[in-house]
Amino acid sequence: MPSQPPIESPSASVPAGGHLILLGGISRRVRLFPLGDRLRKYTAGQFAADSKAAVNVALLAIPQGMACAMIAGLPVEATGILCAAIGSLLGPVFAHSRHTNLGPTNATALMVFSSLAAFSAVDRPVLLPILTLIAALALTAGALLRMADLIQYISRSVIVGYLTGAALLIMASQLPEALGIPHQPSHGRAQTFITLMVESVKGLRQATLPSPLIAGASILIYFLLTRSKRLKRLPCFAITLVMASGLAAFMDFHGWRVARLHAFSLSELKPSFPDFMDAATYDRISLLIGPALAVAFLAALENSVMTKSLAGKSGDRPDLNQDMFGCGMANLGSVFLGGLPVSGSLTRSVLNFTSGARTQISSLLCGLLCAAGALALGNVVPLIPRPALAALIMCLTLSVIQPVHLRICLRATRSDAITVVVTFLSSLLMPLYVAIFVGVATSIVLYLRKASRPSLVEYEFSPEGMLTERPGSRHRENPAISIVHVEGDLFFGAAELFRTQIQQTAADPQLRVIILRMKNARHLDATSVMALEELVEFLRGHERHLIISGLSKEVYRVLRNAGMIPVIGRENLFIGSAQNPNLSTRNALKRAQSLLGTTRADVRIFYDPSKHLAN
Repeated sequence: MPSQPPIESPSASVPAGGHLILLGGISRRVRLFPLGDRLRKYTAGQFAADSKAAVNVALLAIPQGMACAMIAGLPVEATGILCAAIGSLLGPVFAHSRHTNLGPTNATALMVFSSLAAFSAVDRPVLLPILTLIAALALTAGALLRMADLIQYISRSVIVGYLTGAALLIMASQLPEALGIPHQPSHGRAQTFITLMVESVKGLRQATLPSPLIAGASILIYFLLTRSKRLKRLPCFAITLVMASGLAAFMDFHGWRVARLHAFSLSELKPSFPDFMDAATYDRISLLIGPALAVAFLAALENSVMTKSLAGKSGDRPDLNQDMFGCGMANLGSVFLGGLPVSGSLTRSVLNFTSGARTQISSLLCGLLCAAGALALGNVVPLIPRPALAALIMCLTLSVIQPVHLRICLRATRSDAITVVVTFLSSLLMPLYVAIFVGVATSIVLYLRKASRPSLVEYEFSPEGMLTERPGSRHRENPAISIVHVEGDLFFGAAELFRTQIQQTAADPQLRVIILRMKNARHLDATSVMALEELVEFLRGHERHLIISGLSKEVYRVLRNAGMIPVIGRENLFIGSAQNPNLSTRNALKRAQSLLGTTRADVRIFYDPSKHLAN
């Protein structure tokens, strides 16, 4: 049976052609029961393949669920197992992907840990269902509003920086367990990488020798198993836990006590909701809205990347909104079992695909096996030493850190480098639900800054009558008309810069007419239109004239809808011609000469070389 490390990461690469596949799924609407189409054509051969895949995935999902519960800081280890069961049972009923397996992931579990760390240990199990409920509603609403397609606009640098910081935070959160340091309460503050490391260093004097021995032995066993060509196809994670349990029993026999997981029963898994008659409850719930939206965002991101990656391998057509709806419904089911938020699991989904799963039934069968594990393992779980599970989590988290991806982000462009560094540092210094939004905001701001610099290029008419770029060394005398070639996006981010540059051009006292050549100007919005109106008023106040040539139909439509045609003057607007791009500029020049009362005028072309070279 193949073994995959239980580390979740939305950093899987999207296959070539993924955008074309995505476009094919955009027209679909969200359906309530897409699994019905599969069941009508289900065969015995498909069931055999799905059963084999389900066994493989369940052997990974059960210990992985316990690991996620431990990462989240939850007291009941069965929460993770039951969460894996409910995600695998409900997800495929409402989702479209054949291979994506829903359940707890390390990324979402750590997000829960970061979100609830500021609350007391008594409040966390009570607030967890509320956190999951808000995330479930956000995912469901996002699917119905078809917002899953927006995930593709998230910069990869954000993901790489976030995962790198989150990986270090995972290891820092498990270090006390691996060393046997008693748990320290958070005292109402969020746990970050810095605070966790400081507390671990302070608690080193309280570390017990058996715990690091068990942790070190677990790392060594797993390393040997995964490096062996023969053994690495076995469920190495589960085998390591079994061997570590045997070693812990041997140490107990010789009087060395090792901390273990707690026994559980299903009666302990009933969700505990807060008292909604208490006004203080709503204050605490309001603090969960931001973290819950971050959990929903991360779950949608993981689900989207995993769906597109597997669709590229299987040839399926992804339906991201339908899969987002399935993720929302699976989280809704997890609420009533007091479970963790669920999302698309990278390792379990890949294992499901490589094990030969044919339909969503494989995930359903995996869910049944996980539910059986939750029923049967209540008295077995206490045999598992906590330092062993913590050490394996720390060791396997290293697979999330991709040095190659970090190097690419740091060297590709300056914007990518800034984004990955800011996101990484935010993940270490802030709660994760804040860090991921800081990273996204940074990438958007840097993109807008880059896109909001329109290029102003100098043009003139050649002796043959063609409009060409003017050499910067040529002398100009007595300019009366300035032709400004505007190229780039003129949305809200560029509006002020655009208006300021044109006003600087108009500072020449001899200049009487400015011709804006906007053949390659795009994406005007309300802000840029208002900036244009202010420019017209400014020029008229100084007895100048503004003419616009080369207007595209899109730009003209924006000006017309905004009521700018009468303001500028219909006689001062010239639509561009695809057959003769310079015709509108010639007509604009004739209009300028008529405004000046001449039949000929010297032409000055404004040129800002710094802005031109920057773009």
